[in-house]
Amino acid sequence: MFYDYPVFFEKNRVFRVYTGGKLFSDFFGDDSVDSNYPEEWVASDVAALNEATDIENEGVSVIKDTGILLTDAIRDHKKEILGDKSEIGILTKFIDSSVRLPVQAHPDKEFSEIHFNSSHGKEESWIIIATRPGAKVFYGFKDGVTKEDFVKAIKEADEGKNSMEPLLNSLEVVPGDVVYIPAKFVHAIGAGCLLLEIQEPTDFTIQPERYCGGYRLSDKEMYMGIDPVTALDCFDFDKSYFAPLPALNIYSDDTILYQSLIGPDITKSFNVRMITLTGGKFLMDKTAAIYVVLEGSGRINGEGYDKEIKRGDYFLLPHNAVDKFLISGDIKIAECYS
Repeated sequence: MFYDYPVFFEKNRVFRVYTGGKLFSDFFGDDSVDSNYPEEWVASDVAALNEATDIENEGVSVIKDTGILLTDAIRDHKKEILGDKSEIGILTKFIDSSVRLPVQAHPDKEFSEIHFNSSHGKEESWIIIATRPGAKVFYGFKDGVTKEDFVKAIKEADEGKNSMEPLLNSLEVVPGDVVYIPAKFVHAIGAGCLLLEIQEPTDFTIQPERYCGGYRLSDKEMYMGIDPVTALDCFDFDKSYFAPLPALNIYSDDTILYQSLIGPDITKSFNVRMITLTGGKFLMDKTAAIYVVLEGSGRINGEGYDKEIKRGDYFLLPHNAVDKFLISGDIKIAECYS
């Protein structure tokens, strides 16, 4: 059965109100251009929250060559895929922005429990993969910015003014940078960033900036049905954090470098590790981990199975496949799991 082996998926582009996607062309080796499909959701069992589209199960991955939704596969074969886990527990996606995204923050678990009946907030992290000229992210309020300053900027932004960006710190990014975004931390992806995002498994965003490029957000797209005053509780004006984060070595030899990018010292919501092989081999040993090839090429071997993998490929390791398959080659892979 499919759950006895690494599970691959069909392409899974998701509509967003912002544009991007051109950098997918080089990374995935396809004909992508900038459009309103600037995200590829990876091994996803999460549905997108889109007011502008009415596509059933949008965002949920389909297992390659089967037509089976990942959510249905988990429902019917939960033990084989998740083992003792109750869920995959993360949402992983590629994002390529051609415009700056709206200034935003995401709820913590407590806010989500009250307002969205969810046990998950939306802590997230980014690995920068490629950039266009001038790429940057906006990360945290500048010192001294108050809630009153932000409310004033929201009103001005409603008239189309770029009033929020000056309140935020900006950070120029380059490929390889790793950024962690705590819940309730103000941020915005700038124009020109291709990144891998690893986050809690929700699509909850409070973004009180009326315009995204030329698109005018509705109140619901801005506040998710919550009254604006309450929604602003998603922004912590005292919170600060540093970026980019250094990688911590877990193990290395002449052929393997295994590093922690986001670990339990940073968040209990998910783990992000990097596997860099230069002719070495790596045994995959984590249930429901998502593996994303960021550079190079190699092979997966084991249990009579042999498959070539290359940059842009990704897959889920089901519980039944744990400790049975090796990755080898000259390759860099992100390992993401809850």
